[in-house]
Amino acid sequence: MVCRQRLLELMRPVKSFTIVLKCPDVVVIPEGEFDMGSNDGDADESPVHHLLIKKSFALGRTEVTQLQWRAVMQDQSRSIIGNDPSYFSSCGEDCPVEQVSWNEVKIFIQKLNVKTRKQYRLPSEAEWEYAYRADEKHEYCGGNNLESVAWYGGTADTADHDGKATAHVAGKRANAFGLYDMSGNVWEWVEDSYHDNYRGAPKNARAWQSDDKRRVLRGGSWFNNPRLLRVSSRHKAAPNFRSKFVGFRVLRVLN
Repeated sequence: MVCRQRLLELMRPVKSFTIVLKCPDVVVIPEGEFDMGSNDGDADESPVHHLLIKKSFALGRTEVTQLQWRAVMQDQSRSIIGNDPSYFSSCGEDCPVEQVSWNEVKIFIQKLNVKTRKQYRLPSEAEWEYAYRADEKHEYCGGNNLESVAWYGGTADTADHDGKATAHVAGKRANAFGLYDMSGNVWEWVEDSYHDNYRGAPKNARAWQSDDKRRVLRGGSWFNNPRLLRVSSRHKAAPNFRSKFVGFRVLRVLN
C-alpha cells in the first residue's frame, strides 16, 4: 500500500507534508547552521562546534505512534514487535510506540521505505539537535517553560495526565519548526554511534559512526528530570536495548 501525500502551506515559511494512511507526518526542516553541544553541561556534550546543514530534510512532526508502528509492521503481527511492543499499549494509538530497540527501528524503517516508496531513515544526532533548536535560544524544545512543552518528571500531575506514563503525541506546544515532544515523552534513537565527546565529530552533520556498539538517544522521557530534557543532553544504549522510556521519530530524505 503506497502512502499518498498532500502539501499544506503553513502560516510560517516552513512547509509541512501530511502523509496519510497511518504514515508518519513530517515537517520540512530548512537548511541552516547552528552551534551544537554545550560547554556547560556534561562532558559528552562538549566541545561546542559549528555545523552547516546544507540540505533541507523532513522530520517526523511527532514521535512514531503505536498506530503507525502497527500499520507498517502488520505483516509481523504474530511477533511482539509486529503487534505492539509498547509497555503502555493501553495509552492509545496516538501515544508513542516504545520498548523498541535501535535494531527493531531499523526493521521498521526498511518496511516503511518499501510501503511508501520513499526514503526514510533515523536522523543523525546533528540533524536531530538542529531540528530541536529550530534557531531558537531555548533550553528545551519550544521554550524555557518545561511544563508547556514536555511530558516529564514521572510524578507530575496535570488535569489530563498523571505523569506516570507516556502521553498522546502533540499534547504540548511545538517548537518554531512545528515539531512536538522532542523534549520528553520518550527518548529518541538517532543513527550515530556513541562518542564520549565531540572532538573529531563530522562537520557536515552526517551520522558519526565508530566501533563503539552503543547508540545515541536524545530528548529525555516522561520519567526524567529537566536536566535530561535539555537541548544538548545525551544518553546511550546498546542497539538491542528496549525500554518503556525509549521510542523514535523518522527523517525523510527530500529529493
